[in-house]
Amino acid sequence: MNWKQLLSNKRFGLENLHEARKEDRTEFQRDYDRLIFSAPFRRLQNKTQVFPLPGSIFVHNRLTHSLEVSCVGRSLGNKIASELLKLHPELHDTHISEIGSIVSAACLAHDLGNPPFGHSGEKAIGTYFSEGKGRTLQAYLSAKEWDDFTHFEGNANAFRLLTHQFQGRRPGGFVLTYATLAAIVKYPFSSQLAGSKQKFGFFTSEEEAFQKIAHELGLKKISKEGEPLKYCRHPLVYLVEAADDICYQMMDIEDAHKLKILTTQETQDLLLAYFPDERKAHILDTLKIVSDTNEQIAYLRSSVIGLLIGECTRAFLDNEVQILEGEFEGSLIKHITERPAAAYQHCAEVSFKKIYRSRDVLDIELAGFRIISTLLELMIDAVRSPEKAYSQLLINRVSGQYNMKATALYERIQAVLDYICLLYTSPSPRD
Repeated sequence: MNWKQLLSNKRFGLENLHEARKEDRTEFQRDYDRLIFSAPFRRLQNKTQVFPLPGSIFVHNRLTHSLEVSCVGRSLGNKIASELLKLHPELHDTHISEIGSIVSAACLAHDLGNPPFGHSGEKAIGTYFSEGKGRTLQAYLSAKEWDDFTHFEGNANAFRLLTHQFQGRRPGGFVLTYATLAAIVKYPFSSQLAGSKQKFGFFTSEEEAFQKIAHELGLKKISKEGEPLKYCRHPLVYLVEAADDICYQMMDIEDAHKLKILTTQETQDLLLAYFPDERKAHILDTLKIVSDTNEQIAYLRSSVIGLLIGECTRAFLDNEVQILEGEFEGSLIKHITERPAAAYQHCAEVSFKKIYRSRDVLDIELAGFRIISTLLELMIDAVRSPEKAYSQLLINRVSGQYNMKATALYERIQAVLDYICLLYTSPSPRD
């Protein structure tokens, strides 16, 4: 893979249209703006990140999380672009300086396809088909289509949202650039390769779209003829993933402190562990001049984010050749140096035990399973039996952009999932 081809600013859906623009924004900056002003992005404000959305204490939702990931992604991209230009001066005539803009746009979009209730929402959809009432549908679907539903994946759904031509929308969905679209596909594999630990990046309905993008960008194909599709990641996926890893870990800990799931001392100890003794002493001196405990934690969190941006930048540059060859394994976070790696792992362990298994978070998961299963049962029954009076009421309630009356059952079920993932919001268990 080579940088010049990987950073194509050709727009998906408008490949043959070349507009002369009289504005200062680059095509990748236009991607960012299109996403910011889109309705699916605004709807993220009503989707929980981890915790319920309490009225008295501000915690992160999917919207604020995506904005923060985008900021970190831009910093990572800008630092790496600057260093790559020093290493490869011949790249000056490419879009290499735009890596920060590409990554920040991809970070904005990385959660757009997630259903309400986060990963538990994905699991609720998958298990509805594999364990619930949706099992009766298997006989009417192909093996590939069945894999799409039983292993439902928010990342693949984001790619669908960004490339699928919904009814009444302009051709090509959001009409983003090829580079931005490829940068959000974390798992560039067919759903046939999905399993208990392996995720996938595109549904059967979008396989052709991804192949088109992969061919244009020169993504390395791993699968052989006749095998389920599998490609190497676009290099910028590693930066989007790193920005997400950094933010969700740090911000979940900060939110847990605000909600008193973690004490101030516990939180300080977790975050100070990232630093050597000399830097730690300097940070502690700074904390003495800040009286508000939440501001102390915010300062610590920002210091750790800065450190991790530097670590991930180094990991990417040290492994650039392997990344371009498609031979790099794991995430950038797994290749940072020993001290921050140990601190990150400890944070992950504490988060799992005290945050992700907390009562409020489990209440969200339980609510998610019940709500999504009920919605799926009602809506799928409606699209299968549209002649029923209640079915007609439900279908008429849905916007015409969702093809609830498609000929193929697979497409009707996809329309139901599109509707649930994009329009429904996550209530607090208190509601």
